[in-house]
Formats: sequence, structure tokens, C-alpha cells
Amino acid sequence: MSLDYQQVREQIKSLGESATGRAARLQNLRVQAGELLRSNAGEIERLRQKVNTIVRNHDPNLRCALPAWGPDGEAEPLDGHYSLPPLPEQATILAADGSQISPDRHAAVNFCLINVGTIQMRLNDALPPEITTRSQLLYDEDLYTETGGMLSEAQVALMRDLNERERLKDLASKAAGPVITFTDGPMELWGAGEGESSEFKKSLEKYMGVLENLSQQGVITAGYVDKPAANLMVRLLEIAMLPGDQLAQVKRYYPLRGVIDRDLFQGLLAPGERSAVFAIQSRSVQNYRGELALHFFYLNVGRTGHPWLARVEIPAWVASERKMLDHLHAVLVHQCTILGSRPFPYLLHRAHEAAVVTLEEKEQVTQMILLELRNRGIEVGEMSQKQAVKNLQGRTTYER
Repeated sequence: MSLDYQQVREQIKSLGESATGRAARLQNLRVQAGELLRSNAGEIERLRQKVNTIVRNHDPNLRCALPAWGPDGEAEPLDGHYSLPPLPEQATILAADGSQISPDRHAAVNFCLINVGTIQMRLNDALPPEITTRSQLLYDEDLYTETGGMLSEAQVALMRDLNERERLKDLASKAAGPVITFTDGPMELWGAGEGESSEFKKSLEKYMGVLENLSQQGVITAGYVDKPAANLMVRLLEIAMLPGDQLAQVKRYYPLRGVIDRDLFQGLLAPGERSAVFAIQSRSVQNYRGELALHFFYLNVGRTGHPWLARVEIPAWVASERKMLDHLHAVLVHQCTILGSRPFPYLLHRAHEAAVVTLEEKEQVTQMILLELRNRGIEVGEMSQKQAVKNLQGRTTYER
């Protein structure tokens, strides 16, 4: 037995003893946050100026929602909620997801594999969805960065994210419009050591090129975040509470800690409704400018009595165009009804199925590489003794 259940049980008991008080405190904070949302609903320009003052003078890395001018240049109140629009009569829908095998120095042969699955369908068309996969094997020199280090798992994930979006760009260029694309997760590109990593900067430059291409094509594109835990709106409400002469204290000011955005919108949005559109204020805002500036809205894809909130990230060219926003809104809700009681975009689920690489497939690729090298008379290594010992009893746990 590797887990001391007695110690864990004692800690769980302690957790339970304080749970009632924590729950009551958190509920009070949720009520306060809801009241703040309503009382500041129309304070669009005042809150924008307050956030900009903090970023300029006190915290350039501030991350929060930023009140935005909605579609057609209209100001949407913070507590705005917007009904489900009709589905477009025709549209091409594209979704992509990816998975990867990261380099493993304990393996008999070290390699990396990125697998991207894409799926394409046409609304109101009898033809079945078209599924494709693209697999990229990285070996030898491809496993190293420019500074000589081995690719990290985060760097491989960054490459996977970029590959997903490049595939969507290529497919969109050949598809009949209007074209709607989405991926699983935020649109904001993340990477280890963003500020210093030359690899991240190169990926970001390529990503900006992909977004610019999609913008020029007039493609409706989005990132879908299921069960979001962000507090972007809550952080904005905390800033709304902060007195004007105490803005320098913003980094230590968290009166609503524990409340998340889902708490705000779960009771506000009826099934099928979206929230107002907000801009994202973060340290990466300098990378996403003009038509590429990132925005988001919350969307209730659940049903009556069972709300389910998602956050949808979109670029400015979608956020500012009513027709594009309505098409995306309608298509995402429709997609989430297909799986019944598990509201999640059907095409994203299918793209994941196409992309996922199983442990068995990893072993098969490993054996294929070993066989190819041996057939050419190349000496191959062995797995580390650490890994060999772990495998003695069979692999029963998942370890990164």
C-alpha cells in the first residue's frame, strides 16, 4: 500500500468540519459579486479607464475581462444576456484537436509524435462528416531546441496547438462559406517562458499569420473552453470595488477570492443564451492587436434545470460582426445538443477521437522505429532501468 489512508481520512474529516462555514462564506461572496455585476452593468467606459490606468501605472501583467463595444459598435452591458439566434441555412463547420507523444529519455528510443485530427461537415447536407488525421514524427535533431535542450512537454503542446490551427486554415481555404472553425481550449497561445523563448516567439509569429489569413478569408473562428474556471469577470468586479486612491494595491486586493465567472453567469443565462462580449486584458495583449485582439463570451449550452457554462474565445473580427457572432452562437449550441445530456460540441468530440494516441499505439510506433533501425544495422539503446523496473508488474498507472 503506497497511500496512507489513515492520514488522508483525518485530513478529509478536518476538511468536512470546516466545509459548512466555507460554503456559507463563498455563497455570500457570490451574492455580492452578482450585485456588483448588476450595479456596474452600464459602467463600460469608467471601468475601461480604470483598468487601463492600472495597467499603465501599477500592474502591466493584470489579467481580467475588459468591457468592450459589442457587435456593430454597440455597448453591451456587463449583465447582458442574448437569446439563441437561428442556425444559418448553410455553413461549413470545421473542428480540430490534437494529441502528442512527448520525448521520453527513459524509453528505448527517443522520439516525439504530434497527431492532429480534423473533421468537416456541411450544415443541412446529407453527406457524412469528413475526418482526416495528420501525424508528424520528430526524431534526432528535431527533438532539440535552438539552445540545445530537449523539447519539453509544454513546447510539444505548443507545436500541437499551432498544427491544429494551421490545419483549420488550410481546410477553410478550400471550403464553401460561411466557414466556422473551432478548437478545444483558449485561442490565446501559451508557452513556457513566453518572454524569453525564441521557440515561442517563432510559434507566435506563425500563429499570428494563421489568424491574419483566417481574418482575410472571413472565417468565423473560436476556441471552446468547457467547464471554465477562470475569474476574468470576477477580477474586473474586484477592480470596480477598489477605491481610486488605492489602485497601487491591486496586486494584493482579492475580496472575491473563490468566486469564478461561472458563478456569475450560471443563474443569469437561460439555456441557449450568451453573455455580453468582453475583451481579454492580459500581458499577451500586445501580441493580439486590431482585428486579432482576443475577446470572449459565456454560453449556456445546458438545458432547463441543468445549466452548463462554456467560455468561447473569439478574435475581434468575429466579436465586432453581428452576423458572424450569431452564426457561431447558434452553431455551438446546436453542436452541444447532439450529445444529449453531455453538452459538448459534437465535432470537437469526433476530432478528439481521431487525434488521440493510445498507449498501445505509442508502443507500436516505438517497435516500428526499433525494427527500422535494426534492419539497417544501427545499434539501438534500451529503456532505462528505472522504467524497466516499473514495467515488471505491468503498467497500472498513468505517469507523465
